[in-house]
Amino acid sequence: MLFQDKDKPVQVSLSEGRSYELAFGPLSELPLKMREAGLRPGKCVVVTDTNVAGHYRATLDAILQYDGWDPLILTLPAGEETKSPKPLQAIYDAALAWNIDRQTPVLALGGGVIGDLAGFAASSILRGVPFVQIPTSLIAQVDSSIGGKTGINHDEGKNLIGAFYQPRLVLIDTKLLYTLPRREWSSGLAEIIKHALIQDEPFFAWMESTMPQILARDPAVIDDLVYRAAAIKAEVVSEDEFEKGRRAILNYGHTFGHALEKVLGYGVLTHGEAVTVGMRAALFMSRRFSRKIDQERVDRILLQIPIPPIPATISIANVREAMASDKKRESDRLRFVLLKKIGQAYVTDDVTVSDVDAAWAFALGRT
Repeated sequence: MLFQDKDKPVQVSLSEGRSYELAFGPLSELPLKMREAGLRPGKCVVVTDTNVAGHYRATLDAILQYDGWDPLILTLPAGEETKSPKPLQAIYDAALAWNIDRQTPVLALGGGVIGDLAGFAASSILRGVPFVQIPTSLIAQVDSSIGGKTGINHDEGKNLIGAFYQPRLVLIDTKLLYTLPRREWSSGLAEIIKHALIQDEPFFAWMESTMPQILARDPAVIDDLVYRAAAIKAEVVSEDEFEKGRRAILNYGHTFGHALEKVLGYGVLTHGEAVTVGMRAALFMSRRFSRKIDQERVDRILLQIPIPPIPATISIANVREAMASDKKRESDRLRFVLLKKIGQAYVTDDVTVSDVDAAWAFALGRT
């Protein structure tokens, strides 16, 4: 059965016997789950943004204080621009001025930007303090909060400064998703489709049959959707914590997508929108190498993710050149994640410039 274990926590198993839990439940259970993760009440630093704070800051503050925690809550501007050096410095300054110690946890209450930023702060301040993820966006609940990738952007590209730093706990409350703007919901669906494409054909088939309910955020399907997608991410991370091998398949669509984000300017497209375009490019390239791919079937579901028009001024040469700064390249060769078939992915660098250009032409509608 596809969702037979959905009432159980998901364990992320790491090297040297380490592990942590993806706990599925209401925000009110956070103090209990933190205790179970070995964290005892005292000072804590909560990092959130202006979008999330209006919905959940007061609630989280009350929950923590009731259990004996003394939270310092830092509210940063919402948006991709916050994933940068100045906001990181602001976290350092506030936390150090508050005299935290190495037992003081940093809690990320927000989406992928806040999680990546707060996690990198936790990894580096006092040479590492405990980190807790409370993801509030779909893309964070199923992807970015799981696996320990933290960091900030640089002018040369996304996520070029960062570290692997695993959280002690990830608390996933799907009720937090109902305040998401529609665009952010659709953006998160892109990463879930990616998980199904690289690892789980039955899950992909389930998504095909329930896509109208998923797009409408029907509570009857949301818990199943989030649980299975998060479990897939946990399975892949558990096999390859530091992305030295199999974990690279999670980058399906990202080599293309990150280049598009860079050329357009961060924030013009959401990350999920850019990855959707990237997955269509990777799909086209996959079909050139494997006849087992049902391109039309995959494209039907990808085309259900709304994408703003890509300006005609963005040329194939522009995005191809932007791919040169991709951090996943090795020995100056780009590595692409492609599909052998739905549910099975692989990594290759045996790709020509004409292959890349043809894939971009398809994804950008320039054929």
